[in-house]
Amino acid sequence: MTISAQQPVIRVLHDESRHDLRDPGRPRPVRLYLWEPDQPLALPAPLVVVSHGTGGSGSTMEWLTGPLCEAGFRVVAFDHHGNNFVDGYEPEGFLHVWERPRDVSFALDALAREQPLGPVGAAGFSLGGYTAAALAGARVDPRILWAVLTGEVPLPEIPEFPGALEALREKYPLDESSRRALDAAGADLSDPRVRAVFQVAPGVGGLVTPESLATVRVPVDIRWGGADTVSPYEVDTLPYLKHIPTASGCSAGPDVRHDDFFRLQPADTAVRLRVGGEAAAFFQRHLR
Repeated sequence: MTISAQQPVIRVLHDESRHDLRDPGRPRPVRLYLWEPDQPLALPAPLVVVSHGTGGSGSTMEWLTGPLCEAGFRVVAFDHHGNNFVDGYEPEGFLHVWERPRDVSFALDALAREQPLGPVGAAGFSLGGYTAAALAGARVDPRILWAVLTGEVPLPEIPEFPGALEALREKYPLDESSRRALDAAGADLSDPRVRAVFQVAPGVGGLVTPESLATVRVPVDIRWGGADTVSPYEVDTLPYLKHIPTASGCSAGPDVRHDDFFRLQPADTAVRLRVGGEAAAFFQRHLR
């Protein structure tokens, strides 16, 4: 399978219910990269939403969007506000992870107003893997988040944004109002339109509650790298695999690292395309 050379349509939507992280007087931007299939599997075409990893961009997820589009899916990838390299970074973009699934549901609402949606699947890499799972029912534990913000639980290093936690504390002092704001993190962000989930090296596994994962009912397939030290299997992948009753998966290879999915020169040059093909086959089984 080869990566499609088709160029996406780029659109920027604005969510009036949330504000721009740099200018609170403006609505939150949600950038979409939309690929329409040349030969859809059905009409309306099944749709797969794709969420990028920490500090990435939907524009660099072609290893996943390309095989999906070639397989006949309509594909939408995102630039999550404050967490993409196109617009730059804000601490909330890295630490308020629950805003990501809200981006997806907002975009699905907007697209559904334009034309009927086919069956919907969600795929994501790294932090995007959490995003996809949240759309199926995964919830972050606000108590653990508060412990991270206060320093009781150490925050792993964020190479794309060193000092993200300190920057967040400067914008939002640690008081009772900020603690109450974290209640949104534990909200049910599931979207009933999402019928299947594919996670690649998923993140935030240590922050999601086992109780919420046990409520997931849609098929979930997971891939991880055996040499991944950014989203280690035991910490980040195993909770999804262990507690989601519908989850299955396998290692993408014992020597596969986290950055093999985004570096220009990965150690395993074939892993991205191989996993992209497996994602396309998974959604063909579950979204037809």
